[in-house]
Amino acid sequence: MTTTTLAVLVPLLPFLGAVAGLLLGRSAPGFVRPLAVLPTLAALVLAALVAARQGGGRALDAVTELTPTGSVPVELALHIDGFAALVAVLVGTVATCVQIYSTGYLRDDPRYASYAALVSLFTSAMFLVVYSGDLMVLLVGWEVMGICSYFLVGHYWETPEARAASLKAFLVTKLGDVPFLIGLLALATEAGSFRITKILGAVASGSLDHPTLIALLLLAGVAGKSAQFPLHTWLPDAMAGPTPVSALIHAATMVAAGVYFVARLLPLFEASRAAMVVLAVMAAVTMVGSALAALAQDDIKRVLAYSTIGQLGYMTGALATGDRGAAVFHLLSHGAFKALLFLAAGVIIHAAGTNSLAAMSRMRGLRDRVPDAYWTMTVALLALAAIPPFSGFFSKESVLGAAEHVATGHTEHAPGAAGWTVLVAGLIAALLTAAYATRLWLLAFRGRGAEAPDHGRQPLVMNAVLWVLALPSLALGGLAFRLLPDWFDGQDLTPTLTTSVLGTGVALVGGIVTYAAWRHTTALADRTPLGAVAAHPEGDAGLVEAEAIAAHRAAYGDLASAPDPSDPGRLLLGPVHRHAAAGFHLDAVYATLFVRPVQAGARLVRFLDREVVDTYVHAAGALPRLLGAAVRRAQTGNVQTYVSALLAGTVVLAVAAVLVAAGA
Repeated sequence: MTTTTLAVLVPLLPFLGAVAGLLLGRSAPGFVRPLAVLPTLAALVLAALVAARQGGGRALDAVTELTPTGSVPVELALHIDGFAALVAVLVGTVATCVQIYSTGYLRDDPRYASYAALVSLFTSAMFLVVYSGDLMVLLVGWEVMGICSYFLVGHYWETPEARAASLKAFLVTKLGDVPFLIGLLALATEAGSFRITKILGAVASGSLDHPTLIALLLLAGVAGKSAQFPLHTWLPDAMAGPTPVSALIHAATMVAAGVYFVARLLPLFEASRAAMVVLAVMAAVTMVGSALAALAQDDIKRVLAYSTIGQLGYMTGALATGDRGAAVFHLLSHGAFKALLFLAAGVIIHAAGTNSLAAMSRMRGLRDRVPDAYWTMTVALLALAAIPPFSGFFSKESVLGAAEHVATGHTEHAPGAAGWTVLVAGLIAALLTAAYATRLWLLAFRGRGAEAPDHGRQPLVMNAVLWVLALPSLALGGLAFRLLPDWFDGQDLTPTLTTSVLGTGVALVGGIVTYAAWRHTTALADRTPLGAVAAHPEGDAGLVEAEAIAAHRAAYGDLASAPDPSDPGRLLLGPVHRHAAAGFHLDAVYATLFVRPVQAGARLVRFLDREVVDTYVHAAGALPRLLGAAVRRAQTGNVQTYVSALLAGTVVLAVAAVLVAAGA
């Protein structure tokens, strides 16, 4: 079987699995789980075969005209280089793990069949984005992922949070997709083709007239899809969906699509220095802002959501320095440990038996109850904090090294200002990332909140998937930076001494300071009445004052809901904590600038429609109705009335004739 045929089957198999799952979900429920797992697993095997055959060598191109358009043709094209081959393997790996994990996590869910089918369709769409060599076909996968995310985030549609989150995710990403589509059309018009190879050829020849405008339009779509500032606000709210969906969206699909798109068309963005600076600023604000917000969140999934936003900021920062190898390297590394983090969080939530106990301030005694999640999440958090020798260290240092090269003038792929912006923001974000990773670990596994009810051991498949993902989180980085340069245009991914020392140093400082703050707040809490209430929820009268218990009951309703008084986030952030916890009020800003004016305009239109337009319409109907009523009253059917009216009319006419004659 040719490599082209294998590549075509990769997105086709999950698509067929999705169709079969939707058709057979109710009539043959026994086939739902095999149809969820097996096509995705087969697609992973085929993607690995495609990667092995491609081998980081010459890109594979295959094309056939999809439909004649009369102008710019739309072609069903494949373009598989080293980047595409490896990203497809990542997508298949994470999607397979998510499908297997979901068989245990959602085993009692009545809508599992539709959920599994949508996950397969989601996976197929991302494969299409990765392998597509035509931007219009890529757009199809891009938009299919958007609608899949809408349905999957709103899976628990009975809850208002899920309904609002799915609608918000759809609208915010569509807000970016509108300029994105305009940019695609403008790019194809100037390049004369939607084919990626032809577009890159046009960029190399300098035949594009408006590269800056096109690049900025495309960046709007990238910001929406990859949750970058200022269109990132949908991603934390998307945590209302099932946890496996969060793992899929954050690790391998949807948000990765924007980064991958820029990596594919990086020469286009490099053609505009202004676009590179905008990309660098967007990445810097995203990295620092999301890390601060993560340090203030209480819900474990929202911490991880803001973490994803920040790590995507590292990837866009690498692209802003012109190094797509570093960006995709971090994309691969991040995909492994972020999927592990979300799925481990799912084990914690599953152990608690409810999504409402995902608040870290109310976790207690979880280390012994979920040992698999404890050890694997520890590995993933160390990778997230970029502590050597875990995978996140090597990929994050490749980003910082790329920024250092640009900042010090060793490369001209991007402006020096972009390099300095990414480097400084990256180091600050490294400090904050280690801080919120340490805080998450301390509160989740050594927390002092109320102990959740024990719902028993989690299904074996869930714990098995955690250990599968722990392997690349631990070892991928050390192997990849030596093996991947052949796949990434020969770009060197070896960590540099300066950024390695700085990055690791600030990460250690962040972790140590957070631990010290936790020890301080723990000791302080033990000396306060309310702290003692939280530490001893039974409320020992000899240990806690009656007033403190009463105050606690008034504040929280019962002793079992005591928040963890040892949270170091408030101490570290100080007055910034309140604003960071609210995402720096961007939702409120958008509500003031956009939502309320639109609602006011809608109310005005409704008023005009009801009170003005409807008034004229009703009046136009009322006048003929009144005339008809008058005529109807004259038609009585009484002959005497008709004769009397005839005689009266005759008299009136006679009098009128006499008066006229007399006047003449």
